[in-house]
Amino acid sequence: MGMIITTKSLTKQYGKKSVIKNLNLDVPEGSVYGFLGPNGAGKSTTMKMLLGLVKPSAGSIRMIGRELTSANRLEILRHTGSLIESPSYYGHLRGRENLQIICRLKGTDEKEIDRVLEIVRMKNQQDKKAKNYSLGMKQRLGLAAALLGNPKLLLLDEPTNGLDPAGIQEMRELICSLPRQYGITILVSSHLLSEMDQMATHVGIINHGELIFQAPLSSLHAHSRGKMKLTTTNNPEAFALLKKAGMEISLDAASGTLILDTTEDARILRCGRLLFENQIGLLRLEELQLSLEDIFLKLTGKQVSL
Repeated sequence: MGMIITTKSLTKQYGKKSVIKNLNLDVPEGSVYGFLGPNGAGKSTTMKMLLGLVKPSAGSIRMIGRELTSANRLEILRHTGSLIESPSYYGHLRGRENLQIICRLKGTDEKEIDRVLEIVRMKNQQDKKAKNYSLGMKQRLGLAAALLGNPKLLLLDEPTNGLDPAGIQEMRELICSLPRQYGITILVSSHLLSEMDQMATHVGIINHGELIFQAPLSSLHAHSRGKMKLTTTNNPEAFALLKKAGMEISLDAASGTLILDTTEDARILRCGRLLFENQIGLLRLEELQLSLEDIFLKLTGKQVSL
């Protein structure tokens, strides 16, 4: 699988302050790449550099097979759609009229409008004035504008920000469908780690301007050791028994259940055998999957700023 975005030692400084430090992004073609990090980590600045809106202090950017320069920026951006921060629109104009203006600015055939309205599921709302749209509909209008011109790459900055749960679900389903149905690669930034867990195929985690992790989402979970939750007929006695046997076990004070710090089959089997031999019944055994929030905490040593 080729890379549609590659950055090498990408750096941005404002005065003496380094906002982005030696960033090496690799975004695979056809992926939904979740660009994760707390507020202020440098996600928006990075995306603006990719679009040529902010000039890097150092490093290089390669997008859609070409190195991004001031000379070829517009040519590369013809194949790139973006929705950075909040969508821009003319409130007194209808949805379709807003898209007609974007077509003229992009030099795109207005026949494209029907196609993008179909993609973002807005055909029935295209004749309403944009000022009367809900926040979710405004986000869809911005996404429709970004899709005009049939881009190969889409950059979305916090696209679910401010949406209600139903709007978040709709936006998530829409984003997930784009690579599958239309072959569009998506770089989507978010501080909502749980959202990326349900949407992304690949992730990059940024903290204080530095990339601290980058891999397929499955690899992120695979490299994070899970745990097992046990419920027995006598949890305090089982805890004392397993602790004495050298098992990495803890007793959850809130629920009273046992937490075994492993998912290895051999250790789980030994745990079950010890309980059976001491006539303690095992009522429930459940694998605890680490969330992205837990993983972020392990990587950075601090809670996520939500």
